[in-house]
Amino acid sequence: MRVAFITRSTLYTVVGGDTFQVAETARHLEKLGIRVDILLTDADIDYGRYDLLHFFNLIRPADILCHIRSGKPFVVSTLLVDYSAYDRHHRKGLSGWVCRLLSPGAIEYCKTIARYLLGKDKLMTKSYLWKGQQASVQEILDGASLLFSNSVLESRQLERLYEVKADCMAVPNGLDAELFAYDARQKKDDRLVLCVARIEGIKNQLNLIKALSGSRYNLLIIGDHGPGHGDYYRECRRLAGGNVGFMRHIPQRELVKYYQQAKVHILPSWFETCGLSSLEAGAMGCNIVITDKGYVREYYGDYAFYCDPDDPASIFSAVEDAARSGPKVDLRKKILTNYTWGRAAEDIAKGYDKIMGTI
Repeated sequence: MRVAFITRSTLYTVVGGDTFQVAETARHLEKLGIRVDILLTDADIDYGRYDLLHFFNLIRPADILCHIRSGKPFVVSTLLVDYSAYDRHHRKGLSGWVCRLLSPGAIEYCKTIARYLLGKDKLMTKSYLWKGQQASVQEILDGASLLFSNSVLESRQLERLYEVKADCMAVPNGLDAELFAYDARQKKDDRLVLCVARIEGIKNQLNLIKALSGSRYNLLIIGDHGPGHGDYYRECRRLAGGNVGFMRHIPQRELVKYYQQAKVHILPSWFETCGLSSLEAGAMGCNIVITDKGYVREYYGDYAFYCDPDDPASIFSAVEDAARSGPKVDLRKKILTNYTWGRAAEDIAKGYDKIMGTI
């Protein structure tokens, strides 16, 4: 079987969680004998070479619409993220004012058009302009042979928002278990708190800095700022006390030593599907502090410490609890058993076989 992974044009220039999900899923599918080509949406694609098309990011339907007319069967990894809480309540300036007037779908529509007009992204089909976000997403869902969500909670949210005809398989995100191999002999630094994420409003580093700046903890934020978030990054730097450090994005192999040292890892985001860096940190023996917004409880259950992203006091309290608690050995076991890219690829391969057997 030969499959085309078709994804956003900025997959490699604006690195995010989907960058790793796409690459690692493809790598492990290849190990199962499935040939995978990763193609950006603006590539000139010879559809005849493929048995199946696999799209990512349902909330970016303009990247997908032009390809589903090829007549090839297709599946979608939905990656259904909801940015509306941040957009409506915490985005500043004119864009924040506009977001407070619009529905979540209309907000995403405006973002897509703005990226196109500012030259930051491609608009692959003009039909998106008159169809809009909601109708475009529904058209994709109507034609899909199978959907892959990252959790059961995401599947339920998809069904609440849209009419879903195709089966939806919950395939959790994962990590590279060989790379993130924890050495229990090395002592953790009880005062070191990591936040590994792109620096942008949705990830909420600003409230994290407000919570920990000047405290007894050493906060290390690792990641580049997202496009259009330069002002946010500069505000983070301005408010950061001497106990807050910043490091540019580094390869995953270099992250291992920081996860190994830190007692706590935190993602106080306004929304998370699972938080890939939280999975990695949990496998490396860190205690996890994470937002209470999104689908994360399905991954971490009672093994994580939850915070309200809108409240620096809540963030600080959760960090305190995590730093003072013993290691969550059962969380590490759960991650290594259930959340690996190898397991995700096996589930996806079963989904491929299921639909190809009916075509």
